[in-house]
Amino acid sequence: MTEITFPVSSADAIVNFYRTEILTGQEAKHFSKSDLTPVPKPETVQTLYMRVLHILYRFRPECHSMVPLLENIHYPQYHEGATAITSVYIRMLHFLPTCLVYDFSLNDLLAPKKQRTLTILSAIMNFFYFRKQRMELILEKQAKYRADLDRLQAYTKSNLEMEKKIEMLMVIPPEQQAEAKELDSALSELNTIYTQEYQEMKSSLLLQCAKKDSIAEGKAIFAEKTQKLAQVKVDISTLKEDIGKLKSQIVESPEELKSQMEKMRENVKNIKLSIEESDERVVELQNMVQSVTYTEAEIQQMYNLLQDLEISMNNSKQRQKEQLELTAQYERKQKELKNLCAEEGQLKRALAMKLDKESKQNIRRQKRKDMKEQHVQEVLGQCNQIHQKREEMAEIQEITAETQQLKAKIQSLRDVCSKETERAQALYDTLSTSIDELHRRIQ
Repeated sequence: MTEITFPVSSADAIVNFYRTEILTGQEAKHFSKSDLTPVPKPETVQTLYMRVLHILYRFRPECHSMVPLLENIHYPQYHEGATAITSVYIRMLHFLPTCLVYDFSLNDLLAPKKQRTLTILSAIMNFFYFRKQRMELILEKQAKYRADLDRLQAYTKSNLEMEKKIEMLMVIPPEQQAEAKELDSALSELNTIYTQEYQEMKSSLLLQCAKKDSIAEGKAIFAEKTQKLAQVKVDISTLKEDIGKLKSQIVESPEELKSQMEKMRENVKNIKLSIEESDERVVELQNMVQSVTYTEAEIQQMYNLLQDLEISMNNSKQRQKEQLELTAQYERKQKELKNLCAEEGQLKRALAMKLDKESKQNIRRQKRKDMKEQHVQEVLGQCNQIHQKREEMAEIQEITAETQQLKAKIQSLRDVCSKETERAQALYDTLSTSIDELHRRIQ
């Protein structure tokens, strides 16, 4: 936390922010500056972290103290306080790197310090400000996008309506379709007559060319035919004029047509302008959609990283469970070893008591023998001493055998305990290395 990239706020600003934005009800009323300065209270700091996690991840504060249901946990009510603190610690370890705080420790929950808690709380406050700003921007973009979609739909509907109107104006009404068909048939008949006469004229010209004698007569006939053709052309032109008049009569008056065409042109211009505007807006929306897809890809990457972290945390939890089991086994072995040591002490005491009793009995026997056989004691004293020594040696051998067996049992138990401690140390080393790797990956 030597290089801080966010502003550290004062205690009053932090108290006002957390009372208005994070805490609710009685917690907000009772929260004051004295809870953070001069010495922060661990209970208030833990409640603040729990409320932050509830707002961000929807993880309720009462869920932190829920003990997992395992077969090997005896008396789970004793684990509730520790599970709540460890749960808050693990989830804050996941969350605080997003606030640019990478050195969160368990002492920040159990024995928080003033400056460190103020920096952590100001980092969380900075993250909430950034989150609020980004959410407002996203909501504005969503509102613009929806408004543009509505406008585009309205423009498409107006375009379809105008196209339908154009089709209606371009189509001849059914009342005048019969007259148009009659005019078309009359024109086709005139064209056929014209072609027949032209072919006849061609044939006559060929005959005139063949007959050199009747050239003059052919020229006269040709002149007559040309006159007839001229008359036919005049008739055709008159018929075309009649057709144009009839076509003008088919639709409404020409002035109305002109006004309608001008209106249609203006509508087409407006439609073109709206289409251009909608195209520009569509380009902007496409850019926005691309940015949204990019953010979705980043969110997916973050989700994958969170899944990897969750998997690694599950592995670490399993290893912690194994470590707890091994520590429990180690404690059991230590208890057994203590019991064996106590039994060894009891056996030694019993052996000493036996030796004392035997010595007393020997002294009594000696006194009796001295009183009864003073003279015989001198002769048989050495034999009795040898016999006593043999008995003592046999008893000592038995005691030494028992002590050797006890020592062998103790040595085997110590070997098992040392193996279990080595295994627990190896598991603890692997757990510490995996947690360090997790912290490196998070950074």
